[in-house]
Amino acid sequence: MLGSGSSGNTAVLRGTDTTIMIDAGLGPRKTLARLAAVGLEPNQIHAILLTHEHGDHAGGLPALLKTLRCPVYATRLTAEEVRNQDPRNEAAEWKLFRSGSTFTVGSLEVTAFSVPHDAADPVGFTIRSAEVAVAVLTDLGHVNNSVVHHVTGVNCLFIEANHDEDLLSRDTRRPFSIKQRIRSPHGHLSNSSAADLASRAATAALRRVVLGHLSRDCNEPALAVSVVRAALGVSSEIEVVAAGEDAPLHVRGFAVAL
Repeated sequence: MLGSGSSGNTAVLRGTDTTIMIDAGLGPRKTLARLAAVGLEPNQIHAILLTHEHGDHAGGLPALLKTLRCPVYATRLTAEEVRNQDPRNEAAEWKLFRSGSTFTVGSLEVTAFSVPHDAADPVGFTIRSAEVAVAVLTDLGHVNNSVVHHVTGVNCLFIEANHDEDLLSRDTRRPFSIKQRIRSPHGHLSNSSAADLASRAATAALRRVVLGHLSRDCNEPALAVSVVRAALGVSSEIEVVAAGEDAPLHVRGFAVAL
């Protein structure tokens, strides 16, 4: 995770011989600096996959593509929205996929599945390489059976834990309309909703849960982690860790290190 939060979201997944970037919500300078910090050169990125068009997930794309010479994978509606937001995105090498489809990027098998969020055609991803499976699930307002189905059985689950319900209720910086949008079925997951999904999706294969998209004002990393750990059970050996906005979080060989 190069960074995850309301100001920007970008992750990098390294397979045996294929490296992909998931979302491009950080600025180019920050993205390139954090790539260097985790030992990656720009030319090692083989593709960018977009979950949806919102600025904190795609806003860094036009400037970043000056350095990252790789295709961009998105649904048709997401690609249209991103191109409309910035004409420079027209120059990208677009690879379009349908929600619900499975495709390959190098040695990685990617399945895109629909998620409930207030965007044109938002998706989550499950990504498989050999016998390892990772799910990336960010920006969704509620958990449905389809989401649970797609992420069950993975080894590593990245899921948003945007807010604590009590902290959001007491927040004085956000107007009521914004709070309602966050709480809506197409908004963002709370800690308790993320915990419910993690517990429903947990199998013997699950080794790590990485929490992301935490609100600076309406959540705390330790709180989010504790809620999810409690849902998984005190005896669970599944490691739970929270990604932040300010520094990369490494998950190497499913051993988590900050």
